[in-house]
Amino acid sequence: MKFGKRLKQQIQETLPGWRDKFLTYKELKKLVRLISSAPTLLNGSLEYGKAEEEFVYLLNNEIEKFNAFFMEQEEDFVIRHKELQQRIQRVINRWGPNGSQPSETNYKDEMAKIRKDIVDFHGEMVLLVNYSNVNYTGLAKILKKYDKRTGGLLRLPFIQKVLQQPFFTTDLISKLVKQCESTIDAVFPVEDEEKTREEREAIIVAGEGIFRNTVAALQSMQDIRRGSSTYGHFSLPPLNLPESELIQSIQLNSPIPIV
Repeated sequence: MKFGKRLKQQIQETLPGWRDKFLTYKELKKLVRLISSAPTLLNGSLEYGKAEEEFVYLLNNEIEKFNAFFMEQEEDFVIRHKELQQRIQRVINRWGPNGSQPSETNYKDEMAKIRKDIVDFHGEMVLLVNYSNVNYTGLAKILKKYDKRTGGLLRLPFIQKVLQQPFFTTDLISKLVKQCESTIDAVFPVEDEEKTREEREAIIVAGEGIFRNTVAALQSMQDIRRGSSTYGHFSLPPLNLPESELIQSIQLNSPIPIV
């Protein structure tokens, strides 16, 4: 599957509010085609220099868009993670066996709500990691097209700049994903394996939309990394997500290489 089609599919499968935050790959591809096909835009000419400036200007605008959205989501996730921890503690302190108003019914009801929210939250963080991966890959591919078709040398210096951008730095989100996994393990005690499995399945069905999106995101991240048989300057780092029971429970389809 061509990257343009893969990107379109990813945009369709992500959260509705995220769809205008992705790389405008199709428009950039049209501009590359226009620059490379114009006979007057010879490499080194004044016209070529202006066309390249416009291309770089559009790329920088895309990066600013990625950074603004990514940092906004990152900040929101930090707050939501703290709120989830506080909710769990309040339920334990009030309805738990040693709480101020012990109630097994209320405790189970409230924890069930929190469990679903944790799974949804986990899924959204995986989607953000995928957002970073997909947009970085799109930038690398459009720069490769530009250099190949125009004889330019933008790709290497521009990618070196991209590697320092907030949207590419997913360390904090990966840390939050791992912390979320630890919370899931704590909220889903392995006392009764069959019961735990049924509860997980019930939550997955209840949050089918976000879960389906998460599956698509994980598939995309693996496919992008399988798209190249070699590791180079422009390769994404290894997928840094925890090998958790929740992740392992997601059955991914056969990989579709991105070319």
